[in-house]
Amino acid sequence: MLDPQAPLRFVVNAAAGHGEVERVRALIDPLLAAAGRPALWLMSGPGELGHVAREAAAQAHQSRGAVVAVGGDGTINTVAQAAHAAGCALGVVPQGTFNYFARSHGIPFDAAEAGAFLLVAEPVAVQVAAVNERLFLVNASLGLYPDLLEDREAYKARWGRSRLVALGAGFLTLLRAQRRLRLQIELQGELCEVRALTLFVGNNRMQLRQLGVEASGRGGDATGHGLVTAVMLRPVGTLSMLGLMWRGAMGTLGEADDVERFTFTRMRVQPSRWTGRRSVKVAYDGEVCRLPAPLDFRVHPRPLYLLKAPGGAAQEDEA
Repeated sequence: MLDPQAPLRFVVNAAAGHGEVERVRALIDPLLAAAGRPALWLMSGPGELGHVAREAAAQAHQSRGAVVAVGGDGTINTVAQAAHAAGCALGVVPQGTFNYFARSHGIPFDAAEAGAFLLVAEPVAVQVAAVNERLFLVNASLGLYPDLLEDREAYKARWGRSRLVALGAGFLTLLRAQRRLRLQIELQGELCEVRALTLFVGNNRMQLRQLGVEASGRGGDATGHGLVTAVMLRPVGTLSMLGLMWRGAMGTLGEADDVERFTFTRMRVQPSRWTGRRSVKVAYDGEVCRLPAPLDFRVHPRPLYLLKAPGGAAQEDEA
């Protein structure tokens, strides 16, 4: 149970920039003060975000308070990992580009509105997934998608952070996609070998729906109801890739013959040929790392408790 008098612990990645942090804080602090709600702002230096988030989450758990992530998908994921492990509630003040997690749970993008939202929101259990022991709220993948994210960050560092830059970087990455994956996939006791450009696992219905690859299971929409959706893109040439990009933009990617999708609760993935490495490049919620093989994708048996409006509608409009 959340104590309404316990402080909200805001965890901020210093990489967001001092000026932007002060702007967000100036909008939120007066709202909390007027409501008599204590607030603690915790800045993390380079490489310290995980440590700061874990300490904040442990303290929030002891005080029956909440830890609040201020930032984009990567920051939200790191703070969510800490909140999930500690068993405390998570709040979000979204500052990213696409904000699929916030949008799907009806969390406002405007900092002042997000601050006001925190005062009335309640902890609600939401589904999280994991690859090995790394939680992901939106998606995790290997193959082409991690390459796309690395290229996107390189372009953002040069040209600035905007949706146009992100989309342009993705376009160029997809056009030069060459690497092929050979994977052994174990699913429901059956083992099969596949070739693919990318294996994408989605835990966010909004993102999957926008791409046109949302899969249905028993009872209708599967993702978020005890299942996640896997999407595999088979190796294709440049012209076919252009066609797939168009389908993705139009929200009809799932209709393409070169795309396979299915739902699952747990899936084991093993590269069928080693290349001298015993780890695999994996992207999860916008972050890229290497994880030891085999990769174990699963719906986590324990939910994350997110501060949101009970039964609140998701925001379908563009951020």
